[in-house]
This record gives sequence, structure tokens and C-alpha cells, in this order.
Amino acid sequence: MKIEILGAGCAKCRKLYENTVEAVKQSGKEAVIVKVDDIKKIVEYGVMSTPAIVVNGEVKASGKLVSSDEIRSML
Repeated sequence: MKIEILGAGCAKCRKLYENTVEAVKQSGKEAVIVKVDDIKKIVEYGVMSTPAIVVNGEVKASGKLVSSDEIRSML
């Protein structure tokens, strides 16, 4: 599974990354977690507001910080 965290590195983006790492640990699943800060790549996903989370190429949430519990349900 590939999980991408889209954002320019703001506090919410960093927290979303931390929440994602925690959610993957709790789920027991294997995943590659990648930070994406390239605006062009972010826009290619149709995301206009960060932070955003993409799981296997599908945008699951954008413009808000989601909890590790919410992320776990997306996996």
C-alpha cells in the first residue's frame, strides 16, 4: 500500500504524517508513506487545500487534519 501526505510542510501536514504513521502501526498493515510537497504533483490530484492524504492513488481527505482512527478506517 502506498500512502501520500500532500502538503508544503505546515504544522497540520506534519501532524497528518505522524497520525498516518501511528494508524499504519495500529493496523498492522504494511505501507510506504511518502511526503509530497511539490505543488504541481498536489494539483495533479485535484487537491486545492492541504493537508491531504492519498491512499493507493485515491484522495481520501483534503483540507483538514484527520485522526489516526479515521486514517485506519481508510486503509
